[in-house]
Parts: sequence; structure tokens; C-alpha cells
Amino acid sequence: MAHIPAPGVNINRLSALFQSSQFLNLLNVFAGGTLARFSLVAVGISPYITGSIIMQLAGMVVPSIKALQKEGESGQEKINQYTRLLSVPLAIIQSISVILLLKSQQLINTGDWLALIALVSSMVAGAMIMMWLGELISEKGIGNGISMVLFAGIISQVPVAMGQMSTTLASDQSMTVITLLALTVVIIGLMVFMNEAIRKVTIQYAKRQRGARVYGGQTTFLPIRVNTSGVMPIIFAISLMIVPAFLSRLLIASQNPRFVDFGQSLASIFNSTSITYMVIYFLVVFAFSFLSALIFFNTEDISDELKKSGAYIPGIRPGGATKDYLDYIVTRITLVGAVFLGFVAILPSIVQRLTDMQSLMIGGTSALIVVAVVLEMAKQVDSMLVEQNYDKYR
Repeated sequence: MAHIPAPGVNINRLSALFQSSQFLNLLNVFAGGTLARFSLVAVGISPYITGSIIMQLAGMVVPSIKALQKEGESGQEKINQYTRLLSVPLAIIQSISVILLLKSQQLINTGDWLALIALVSSMVAGAMIMMWLGELISEKGIGNGISMVLFAGIISQVPVAMGQMSTTLASDQSMTVITLLALTVVIIGLMVFMNEAIRKVTIQYAKRQRGARVYGGQTTFLPIRVNTSGVMPIIFAISLMIVPAFLSRLLIASQNPRFVDFGQSLASIFNSTSITYMVIYFLVVFAFSFLSALIFFNTEDISDELKKSGAYIPGIRPGGATKDYLDYIVTRITLVGAVFLGFVAILPSIVQRLTDMQSLMIGGTSALIVVAVVLEMAKQVDSMLVEQNYDKYR
């Protein structure tokens, strides 16, 4: 399906457009490399990811959804069903947006409304099939299906990107390539370290005596991840930062002199190698990292659960004092995680500005997704081996 092109699109010009834009190239990675070819699954699983983000945000403000999040597996199944239903209108909106962008660049050869409706319907159907495949992977126990689809899409683009980079490199840039490869190894090592880094908060359970038996009293710890939200802040930031680039292309294509000048200024400011762009992108990722930490690690709910279960942090009073202490810890470690995510987000732009290499093999966000999925898959395989008692056959 990824190699079946949708009708009425100039594929050669479309590929050139995606290669010239870092944002469009990143969206193409999230779509599994299908957007640059404008295949039937061009939208990919982006609507499902967007729907998942919206449902997570809704859990903070909608009491009924928040109650479902606390109901365990049954509540999660209902939330998944709502996410699937929400993915349909989001797929329609994203399909129309992509078609409008291509139409503004004269990349769509047809203006017939019936053909455009068929094109949108095909892209929405493709997005639903991708969502179904992702959930099928999760159901079979291989891992998180959506992450696996993203992983496959990123890895499938690496040989193509390597071929493009090898053709554009000059003979005197061999040292630059060696330096970039060494830097890639170091960055991947940092990604593994940050992805696995946790802050252990000591938890003590109160002793309870029933008859002659004493229950509780054991000591354990509450793990708080340094990178609580994964790549979600970068995905948030991309969704926000792509708007100026999208508007600039529409304004330049309008052929109105006033709009064209404004569109060119907007495109210059938000050029992927400009200092202004990198600063804004870093700050947006930094801000969304703190917002995501509040979403994924609700200190008020955790402090209430600890109090109900008879657990406490040594030296900290249960209730409000525990919440304030957890807020203090989360804020400190999120600061480190937010700076790291911001650096990863702007890393391709920094490398492009320093080396003038426009075709990087893999971006920082893509590498972070690959690292996270590989680590998750390794844990999944290890747990399956332990569950099936396969260790004795090693």
C-alpha cells in the first residue's frame, strides 16, 4: 500500500518539495515514508497519534474521561474506542490539509471535485488500515503497534537517505562524515541513558497488625522517569511549528504581491537553519516538556493513592506535603529532560548550519523514536521469555 500512488499527483515534483523542507521530511518519516510518494496510506497513523494526544489532554479537564483512566483495562478500552472514532474526522482534516498544500504548489493535476473527494476518502481509508495494523501488532503481543509502525517507517528511510547523502557529498567531506558518525554514536548513547534514567523516591508502607500477624512495613521506591513524556513534546512542537511554514507556502502561491512578501519573510524567519527558528523551536519543546510532565505524572493523584494505601515518603507528611515534594522532584528532573529534548529537536538544524549538509541520514527525533522502540521491544521480549520460562534453554 505504501507504494501504490494516489492518482492525479506529480510524484517527481512532490519528492523534490519534501527533500527541500525539513518539516515535511519529518512528517514523511512519521507517515512511514508514504507521504513523499503520496500513496494510499499517505496520512499514515498521524490521525491516531493526534487523537491519542487529545484524549490524554482531555483527561485533565473532562471528569468522565479522567474517571475512565482510573478504571484500569476496561476504562482504557473505552478510551481506545473514543480515540479510534476521533481519528476519523482528524484523518479527514489532515487529508484535506495535505491536498490544499499540494494544490497550492500546483502538484495536483486534477481540479474535479469528485476526484478530490475520492482522493480524501482513499487517504482516510488508508489511515484507518494503518491504525488497524498497529492495534493488531499490539494485540499479538509483539509490542506497541503504533510505535512499531513508526519504527518501521523510520528504518525503511535510512538506506534511501544514505544513498542521497552519498551522492551529494564531495570527496573532501570524508572527515565531516566520520565526525557525524562518531557524534551519532554519542547521541544515541545519551538517548539510551536519558530514556532509561529514573529518580527513585523511597516509599515506606506503614505496619498493620491483625491478630498475631503484622502486615506492611516494607520499603520500596517510586520510579520517576527523567524523560517522562518521551517524544510527545517534540510531536506537539512540530504540530505547532509547521503552521508558519504551511502558511508561507500558501501566501507565496497566492501571487498577491503583499501576501507574497509576507510569505517570503515568514519562510525566511522559520527556515530550519535560522537562529530564530532554532530558538523558538527549542523554547516550544521546553515548554511542552513541562506540560507533558504534568499530564503523564499527576502528583496529586499519586499522593492520594499513597495515602490511601498506607504508604508515605520518609520524612514527608502524607497528603499536601507529599504532593509538594513530588512537584519539587518532578520539576527538577524535568528541567534536565526538557533541555535534552530541546537539544535533540534542534540537532539536525545545528548540523545543517555547521556543515551545509541538507540531507541528513536520520534526525534527532527519529533516532529518539528508534531508541525508545528498540528498548521497549527488548523489555517485551525479556518479559515473554520469563513468562514462558525459556531462560533454562539459553
